[in-house]
Amino acid sequence: MITVSALNALANVRHGFFTRNGGVSEGIYASRNCGFGSNDNPEHVRTNRARCMLEVELPPESLVTVYQEHTSKVLIVDRPFPEGEIPVADAMVTTVPRLGLGVLTADCAPVLLADSVAGVVGAAHAGWKGALGGVLDNTIAAMVSLGARPERIVAGVGPCIAQRSYQVGPEFPAAFLAELPDNERFFAPSARQEGSFMFDLPGYVARRLARAGVGEVMPTPCDTCREENRFFSYRRNTLRGERDYGRMLSIIALER
Repeated sequence: MITVSALNALANVRHGFFTRNGGVSEGIYASRNCGFGSNDNPEHVRTNRARCMLEVELPPESLVTVYQEHTSKVLIVDRPFPEGEIPVADAMVTTVPRLGLGVLTADCAPVLLADSVAGVVGAAHAGWKGALGGVLDNTIAAMVSLGARPERIVAGVGPCIAQRSYQVGPEFPAAFLAELPDNERFFAPSARQEGSFMFDLPGYVARRLARAGVGEVMPTPCDTCREENRFFSYRRNTLRGERDYGRMLSIIALER
């Protein structure tokens, strides 16, 4: 489990960005795959999720996850969803103590947020599409609707694909530059293929949070694509021609 000091400093918040290690799954899912969307044994996934919750000292049945589709949709939640009734969304916020908000990633950025004074936490799945589409801004707005203030929010940006591993095509930057010309800073020419770029996803996510007024943003210096022994990676498996991949779980909860 990886944590960030800015969130650790909040006495009434628990969080963790979990790696791929310490679970029961096998093969390409070894060993802590937490994604029911994979073709892994569902019982293995269930066990892995329970282990994550126990490591943040929360009951496994209080974990809440959603069906992620790279949207900008945010839900205000007060209880876990019944099995078979998981809604589509890519972020959640809550004021309910000991309710674990969980997001699943395998290169996208998991973002955990907290205003400990207001007693509001949030969790967002931020790939390039969701981040550009406003999922982080919408998460902050939902937290504010529950009493949070942007300048009090602390955000941890968890392990995701780093710029050195994220090659994109020549058409990719256009949407980001249309949003803000200054976004050019997040693209570097690729040495591997002329006309392509290397995209800085964690840098863009951190900048987007800062632009929304978040008081403190703390990233994790990881690369899910390069660090195979620690992380699952959609891109790495895809480049190898593998048909599926594991997912890592990140959790945040109010302690009281």
